[in-house]
Amino acid sequence: MAASETATASANLSVVWFRDDLRVADNGALTAAIAHGGTVIALYVLDDVSDEARALGGAARWWLHGSLEVLSARLRELGVPLVLREGPAEAVVMGLVEELDAEAVFWNRRYGAERHIDESITSRLRDAEIEATSFPGFLLNEPWDVQTGAGTPYAVYSPFWRASLDRIAHHPVPEPLPVPPAAGAPAPNVPGDDLASWRLRPTSPDWATEIAERWTPGEDAAHDRLGEFADAELVDYVRSRDHLDVDETSRLSPRLRWGELTPRQVWHSVAHQQSEAARTFRSELGWREFAWHSLYARPDLHERNWRVDFDLFPWPPLDQEALRAWQRGLTGFPLVDAGMRELWRTGTMHNRVRMVVASFLTKNLLIDWRIGERWFWDTLVDADAANNPFNWQWVAGSGADAAPFFRVFNPERQRDTFDAKGAYVSR
Repeated sequence: MAASETATASANLSVVWFRDDLRVADNGALTAAIAHGGTVIALYVLDDVSDEARALGGAARWWLHGSLEVLSARLRELGVPLVLREGPAEAVVMGLVEELDAEAVFWNRRYGAERHIDESITSRLRDAEIEATSFPGFLLNEPWDVQTGAGTPYAVYSPFWRASLDRIAHHPVPEPLPVPPAAGAPAPNVPGDDLASWRLRPTSPDWATEIAERWTPGEDAAHDRLGEFADAELVDYVRSRDHLDVDETSRLSPRLRWGELTPRQVWHSVAHQQSEAARTFRSELGWREFAWHSLYARPDLHERNWRVDFDLFPWPPLDQEALRAWQRGLTGFPLVDAGMRELWRTGTMHNRVRMVVASFLTKNLLIDWRIGERWFWDTLVDADAANNPFNWQWVAGSGADAAPFFRVFNPERQRDTFDAKGAYVSR
């Protein structure tokens, strides 16, 4: 179908631009687009080339494939086709809008460097008298709503979370939106890429076999997991979450990273519980918020020290052999090696062990935190643009609310305390 024919057949057409919000429930942009009336087209852009967009790592690409498959099926049920296109996001979005003669574009907000792409697109759309509307949904509080009295971002977690909770007390977290009704008009046939052509999943060799055994991407599996955790496992969260011999973490981090779940959905799933376990779990959502508010203030968080005085730290020349031993789980320190092998095989790692291996790389091997952050970015299914660099900087001592640079997570003491019987290391 020619572009002019598409436009004629698709009067009153809206585009929903999906990013890290791969869901249909509690999706403000999708709900608004369908409520707008007419035809709705969904778009996902694989942008590995724009300066503001950080190219995805291997494990993240594996997850993205599965989550897009589920999203496409859910959208079809709503009469909304998902169009896949690869390239610079601004060029792709503006090209599709022109191709379809769309009258509105909706999306959910981003808070890293990519927001500059969104700002440019917004300006161009409005100059062309095309509606451009963004929605919250990735955080409990928008970054500009929680700041110090001086109007600056918080640099310490405790006052940040107190201020966040105070705002929530006065402006409660909105109830999650339901799945919207089906779109009111049939959609035209819009050309796009075949998902398989993106080669997001490895083939030769297929290093993701055990990742696939452990994880099922997609919104449906995300809600199943949230229900299991909130209904049956939260009660033991405080007692068990640091112990490595039992798998009692929430395992929700990749769900939040890809927007299969929203923090609003997670918050309300435990909001009725006032136990210590529920308060502790909500504070973990608070740490995620703190990381994202920090990234909003410093979009180059994965490249630059939050504390500029740390720029003077004299990292020695890189020891490639030591780095390879750390990456492969061959350092000779059992807890460090078990964690790095878990990461490679399953695409994840227990949070306490993440701190231990990060401390070992930066404090024992004296290797720059940025090198470790990049390895995690490539190997974690929940590699998050805020949490990943934020937590690496926290351990290294260069970040906001950072553990002092002289504090070291002793891997042997950590093993004795949290894996006393050796179950985690043996597994």
